[in-house]
Amino acid sequence: MSSITLPSPSSPVRSTTYTINMIKDEVRHLVDTGTVSRQQPIYVLCEFIPPREWVCVEAELERCEYLLRDQIGDLMACENWDND
Repeated sequence: MSSITLPSPSSPVRSTTYTINMIKDEVRHLVDTGTVSRQQPIYVLCEFIPPREWVCVEAELERCEYLLRDQIGDLMACENWDND
């Protein structure tokens, strides 16, 4: 099991800001590699994020009005298919 490689805080006093775009990029990578599926709930991501970082990720998700029970696919941007 691999973990998401979000930047870690540079010092214990300062906290790192996790943007929703950073989270979405990592989620896309996990879906593209087949590690998680679009239909799984967002809370499954906590298996791939260290607990110290999960607190910050969860706060950003809540700030952007995502619920942990929402599907991972909800985090992924709309996709355009060239063959449509």
